[in-house]
Amino acid sequence: MKQCTRREMMKAAAAGACVSGFPTIIPSRVLGAEAPSKTIQVGQIGFGRIGKSMDVPGIIKCPGVRYVGLADLDTKRMALGKAFIDAAYAKQKTSVDLKTYQDYRELLGRADIDAVAISTPDHWHSQPAVEAAFAGKDVYMQKPAALTIAEGRLFSNAMRENKRVFLLGSQQRSTEQFHRACELVRNGRLGKITLIEVGLPGDPAGGRKDEMPVPSNLNYEMWLGSTPQVYYTEDRVHSQSDMKLDSRPGWLRCEQFGAGMITGWGSHHLDIAHWAMGWESTGPVSIEGRGEFHTGGLWDVHGAYDVMLGYADGTRLRVWDKFPNGVRFIGEKGWIFVSRGPAKMTASDPVAAGKPLKALDASDPSLLEGAIGANEIHLYKNRGNHHQNWIDCIRTRAETIVPAETAHRSCSACLLSHIGMKLGRKLTWDPAAEKFMNDDAANALLARAERAPYGTRRAYERLSKKS
Repeated sequence: MKQCTRREMMKAAAAGACVSGFPTIIPSRVLGAEAPSKTIQVGQIGFGRIGKSMDVPGIIKCPGVRYVGLADLDTKRMALGKAFIDAAYAKQKTSVDLKTYQDYRELLGRADIDAVAISTPDHWHSQPAVEAAFAGKDVYMQKPAALTIAEGRLFSNAMRENKRVFLLGSQQRSTEQFHRACELVRNGRLGKITLIEVGLPGDPAGGRKDEMPVPSNLNYEMWLGSTPQVYYTEDRVHSQSDMKLDSRPGWLRCEQFGAGMITGWGSHHLDIAHWAMGWESTGPVSIEGRGEFHTGGLWDVHGAYDVMLGYADGTRLRVWDKFPNGVRFIGEKGWIFVSRGPAKMTASDPVAAGKPLKALDASDPSLLEGAIGANEIHLYKNRGNHHQNWIDCIRTRAETIVPAETAHRSCSACLLSHIGMKLGRKLTWDPAAEKFMNDDAANALLARAERAPYGTRRAYERLSKKS
């Protein structure tokens, strides 16, 4: 898809359109006498470890943006979030009238909110995203895009049908070494790619199973959402004593709420593989894997794993817990490895196997040299803060660096890997139909039952009938 030039983007903002495929509906406040060129009003859904460390600070620093709403099911965290945002604006010598909500749907009902940032647990990603799209809000959302492939398809459809500007929290695309590695690979510096190696961290076993009383500050019934009803225990949710919000929450290690590191870090690294190879609107055609799943304690996500994905062009992609954390592209002329190096996104990030390698490395340093020519492929370049890309695109209605369908496809590759780990046999996938070939047992894992009244499917069906 062609990118808009800056001039085209500015014309598009005035006309309400850009090139084919880009969002064309502009929030009512973004054009006209009252301003968005000056202020985009944002609501925050969820304020925990990632909301505090990444999303809220990233959005607050964007010029012309104002937080006006905050929702969290835990009123203790809601209060921490309000204090954090109020303090950030006080430091900027300004103030806002930040309204708080325990039910995010009240926030979505506000006509004066242009966009929302979703920083919730994995099982609460796709439903509020769908509801936000139908409410006319542009959406920033943490990865992974969905809990299941069926949810992901509905979320992507909702963004397209409602012409919303969407950005996934795949911030590696806004980092120089990842952009450089992907451009080099896409432009054939390694020749034909034969194998891609993806290394991810792992999660430990454990977790206390003791049933505990539900804290009065937490709407636990709604927190469970569309997943099955189970008793409350703190290690299933998040710490009630961590006022700094920097500890790793227990839900990350429970399959009820996510798939473990295969989507946790896998969404980042498989997204980079897809970007480099031009697979952003497709997926693997074969999956073969194995995985060990924790037993005994509360936490039951995968431990050790080894998955091989095959793509239609003959390239193989191996995801293995023994590889160093990062992505290695191996081709006819050598290899290029890219990672975050020793950097961590949060203090509680787990550590991958092996010693951290250079953020950008190659079998021959000369492979990393040289400019990308005028007639070569130039990948989308975001110069700066990842969240700023979202804000810029809200104004111009251009497509972001990680739009909804791209987010869905990279998440799907992770979820397919997880299904392969579960079944332990070779699977054949049709990325166009998004179905396994002649395999009812595997297709049964593409969706989950939804506990009423919650669920992405319920939300999509209800709202699409109204629109």
